Amino acid sequence: MVRVLVYLLVIAALAAGAVWLADRPGEVSILWQGYRIETSVAIAAIGVVVLAFLALVAWAIMRFVLGLPSAFGFASRARRRARGFEAISRGMVAIGAGDPVAAGRYAVDARKFAGNEPLTLLLEAQSAQLSGDRGQAEAAFKAMLDKPETRVLGLRGLFVEARRRGDMAAARAFADDAVRRSPSLAWANDALLDFHTAAGDWQVARTAVERRAALRLADKGEAKRQRAVLLAAEALEAKDREPEKALAAALEAVKLAPGLTPAAALAGRMLSERGDIKKAAKLLEAAWKQVSHPDIASAYLDVRPGDSARDRLARAETLTKLRPADPEGVLALAGAAIHAQDFARARATLKPLLAGGASVRACLLMAELEEAEHGATGRVREWLARATRAPRDAAWVADGLVSDQWLPVSPISGRLDAFVWTVPPATLGSQGSHLDDDVLGDLDEPSAPLLEGKAEVAEAVTVPAAAGLAPPPAPESPKPDAKVETKPEPVTPPPAEPVVEIAPATTKPAPQQGKPAPVVFPVAHAPDDPGPEQQTPGEAKGRFRIFS
Repeated sequence: MVRVLVYLLVIAALAAGAVWLADRPGEVSILWQGYRIETSVAIAAIGVVVLAFLALVAWAIMRFVLGLPSAFGFASRARRRARGFEAISRGMVAIGAGDPVAAGRYAVDARKFAGNEPLTLLLEAQSAQLSGDRGQAEAAFKAMLDKPETRVLGLRGLFVEARRRGDMAAARAFADDAVRRSPSLAWANDALLDFHTAAGDWQVARTAVERRAALRLADKGEAKRQRAVLLAAEALEAKDREPEKALAAALEAVKLAPGLTPAAALAGRMLSERGDIKKAAKLLEAAWKQVSHPDIASAYLDVRPGDSARDRLARAETLTKLRPADPEGVLALAGAAIHAQDFARARATLKPLLAGGASVRACLLMAELEEAEHGATGRVREWLARATRAPRDAAWVADGLVSDQWLPVSPISGRLDAFVWTVPPATLGSQGSHLDDDVLGDLDEPSAPLLEGKAEVAEAVTVPAAAGLAPPPAPESPKPDAKVETKPEPVTPPPAEPVVEIAPATTKPAPQQGKPAPVVFPVAHAPDDPGPEQQTPGEAKGRFRIFS
């Protein structure tokens, strides 16, 4: 609408000018080179306009003729550029489809038509990676360093190639350079954090975590948890040589993550050693409310050095009140009852847990109970045999590994805070072995006689058979008046291995000569295990070796 109004105003102005000239006729006389031209003012104005138009046309024709060579060159360059970007596009599609031959062909075309375009370098590098030519890939990434717009991309490519060939020093240098050039790069910050944690530089790693949080590369909750894990790792490392520093780090870690088991257990034990019993108990109770763990239970029961077994039993009752019916609390209470020689309480505590499927630690506690109350060798052997077939207890699991101790970093993937307290995956889908009625009945009859005759011998024989060992020769049938005596099997607990890789269970054939090879059954620690120095024949810690 505005344009129409402008056009109308222009036409009106021209018409008004023409009328104004027509009302005022005049004469124009031009004398040039002996020629005399006389005309009116209106005709002279029209002639001037026509001459100006012809001059403009002549100038446009002259520019077109003079610019033909450059126009042809520009068109040629445009066609080559278009062909180059088409080759880049098709090459990227070939890389996505996993076709190294087509990707290499299009990379050659892109180099031919598009030259040193950034996308050409990227296509060459990725096609070389796809075809396995690491040297060509590194050359392409190094060429990217010469261009400011592709320098960071080249650093990332060189970082990836350095990690693939195992040159961690070069990879760390590339990540450092990338962070200096662009501090907000997520991959470079993550890589530096992994390098710091792998080297055990916990303080530098905490600085990296704080930088990631400041740049919003990680949410606040994740950064808070990572700082707590790094503080716990620093405290565990310094607990022997710098106890004050270790205690401060552990308390700060507990403040950031109250349910972080290693930090809470360490802080509780160190406060207890310093005589701050009230603060230690309060801290451990808060941690127990967050997560139940044998280490927290053990530290809480031992919070006051020199206490009697009855005092420890009272503290175990406090734990069960904080988390009623929690299996860890039940096991801690049963262990404390056994040490306090309250055998009836121990049986009553363990009975509901055994009825739902006895785990390894529950069976070991029953063996300890039988040994402490009766010295019943047959019963001890029976519960130890059940422990070899029972489902495993919870342990620290990360990346397919099971560890008896918490580690801040996974030794497989290098991830920070990878270990989780859970049942190992190999037993997640298995059903718990339910105890038969006669064993549950024995819990109600602590004075029941030992298993005798063929029933006990048959039960004992199933131990090596279930473990994949050759069964021993069957004993001769006893005479009516003879009593069958059973001898205890030697139980030798070897040192616990800190990390065990999960693998499918395999059955090995029995050796042809000599005694059958021992079969190792992983066993979790009982919360009240006194340790190898005070270990009794009915107790076990870490692993059992059972011999036939």
